[in-house]
Formats: sequence, structure tokens, C-alpha cells
Amino acid sequence: MNKVFFLIVLIGVPSSAAGSILGWDPTWMFGVYSITILGLASYIGRSTDSLSVIAGPRIGGLLSVTFGNAVELTISIFALMAGYLHIVLASLTGAVISNLLLVAGTSFFIGGIKYKRQQFNIYDARHNIGLLMFSVVVSFVFPFIFSGKISDDEILWLSGGIAIIMLLLYFSALFFRLVTHRGVYAEKEDSGQEQETPEWGKWKSIIILAASAITVALVSDQLVDTFEDVAESFGWSEVFIGIIIVAIIGNFAENIAAIYMALQNKINVSVEIAVGSTLQIAMFVTPILVLLSFMFATPMPLVFPTEALISMLLSVFLATFIMNDGDTNWFEGLTLMCAYIIIAIGFYFI
Repeated sequence: MNKVFFLIVLIGVPSSAAGSILGWDPTWMFGVYSITILGLASYIGRSTDSLSVIAGPRIGGLLSVTFGNAVELTISIFALMAGYLHIVLASLTGAVISNLLLVAGTSFFIGGIKYKRQQFNIYDARHNIGLLMFSVVVSFVFPFIFSGKISDDEILWLSGGIAIIMLLLYFSALFFRLVTHRGVYAEKEDSGQEQETPEWGKWKSIIILAASAITVALVSDQLVDTFEDVAESFGWSEVFIGIIIVAIIGNFAENIAAIYMALQNKINVSVEIAVGSTLQIAMFVTPILVLLSFMFATPMPLVFPTEALISMLLSVFLATFIMNDGDTNWFEGLTLMCAYIIIAIGFYFI
């Protein structure tokens, strides 16, 4: 599989550059850009996996989450610059739904086929889920409720204030888990588990990670320029492009990393990636985008469409119910995957 991704990057990057310079058909180039980003995302995932082995599962999970979301953040920034606010809000919705239902569900399903029962750190999961429920309510529900009562300028200021508070709370949560309460939330090591060897060394991983992230940024800029033509050609709405297409592309690295960890019976890391990534979307990526949008022509308020807000809340509550007992199996994974498919079909017809 690694050879396939290598060929994708080897062919996709020059083709993306050539198509951009020569002005090839935007619909065709949308596919080229998307596949190229998927190939680059695999290298982001592999480099963060190597760094996770070197730094440990907790830091590794955070690295996988952060650089996995780098693709989503990059695409969203360029979409904001181009004025596609609906696509950005939809992609954030899709990221939450995709992480909690598709990424977690696929990991639980595939890991559950190989292992009948997989256990994870329930304290870590509850910590993240609790923060996630709080952040979704404060960041997404409150602005939606107040949007009908206050002016557009006031909702923008409210969104900016919430963004700042969420960022402070996010970094405080990291400090809590990684510094002051590191021992309390430490994962119990399995004494019989073999020492894993990283695929790449530290510096090689860092170089590949940096090169992949920079290339993703360049290709993402071109991808955003094709959205309008693709929507007209296929009859897709901006909401569907953001919630399904951009979210799947943006979360590809995380999905691959989470599935790989589940197959290695490291379901703790898979849960950290799925839930931690969603938490980072709600408390870091979304606030950053809100604050950056004030630099552009059209600032972005934290007001999501009703159907998007309901879908996110349902995803959070379903994931909370599934992960509440500290273990998982293939049927629970299938349940999450089916929920994602139903939501995706619904948004296709909007």
C-alpha cells in the first residue's frame, strides 16, 4: 500500500503543478488535487506514527491529531480567503461527524474483527468526551440560539469572544493532561507488549512531515479554486462538498492512522485520534478560523445551519454512548459507520 501512495504522490504533485499552470479542466483537476492530498496525507500519517513511537502514545496521539487536522485547517483557510463561508462551516461539521462516526467506527469495526474485545482508557475518553460536549454546546449551540436575537455585528463579536475562550481552555486542557495530571491519566503499559520500532527516524520523520504539510498547503489552494466548477458539474451543494468531500480528504491521514493502531490492538491511540481530533476541531481549529476570518473580506460567525448542528450533537451523543464502558467491538463500530452513511445520504439530498 505504501508503494501505491508513493506513486500517487510521484505522479500527483507534478500533475497538480502542471494543471494549475496550464489551466486544465477544473473538474478533472478536482480529482487530481483530491487524490494527491490523500497520498500526501498518508505520508503525514506515517511520519506522525513514527514520531508517536519515539515520543510515546500520548504525545503521538496528539501529533497525529494535530497534523491530521493540518490538512483540514489548510483547506479551510484558503476557502475562507475565497469567501466560501458555507463550505468552511460545512467542512467543520463534516470533520466532527467524520471523526466520531467514520474514523472511530471504522477503527472499532476493523479492529473488532481481529480482536473480539478491545479496551481503552476510559478516564482519557471521558475527559475528552466531557470537554467535547461542553465545547460543542458553548461554541456551536449558544451562537445559534443568540443569532436570532442580536445583530450580525454582535454575533461576530460573540463568535470572536467564544473563540478566544475555547483556545485558552484547549491549551489549559493540554497542560492539565500532559503536565499537572500526567501521572493520573497515564496509560498502563502491557508488560508483555513488544517494543515497537518506528518506520523512520526522528529527523527523517520531521523532514517528511514538514515537506508533506507544505505541499498539502500548495495543493489545497488549487483545490479550493475548483469548488464552484465541481458544484455546477455534478450538481453538488456547497454543504455536501464541505461535509462529505472536504471532510473525508481532510481526515484521511487520521483515518489511516486510527485503523492501523486498531489492527495493532492499540485502541487507546485510535480513540485518542478520533475523539481528540474532534475536540481539537471544536476547541482549536474552529476558533483559529474564526479569528483569522476577521483578517479577510467576510468574517465567519459561529452560526451553523440547523441540520448541521443537529447532526453534530447526535454524533457526539452517539459516540458518548458507545464509548461509555471502556471497551468496544466490531458491532459498535458498524453502528457508528451506519450512522455516518445515513447522515451523508441526508446531506446529499439537501
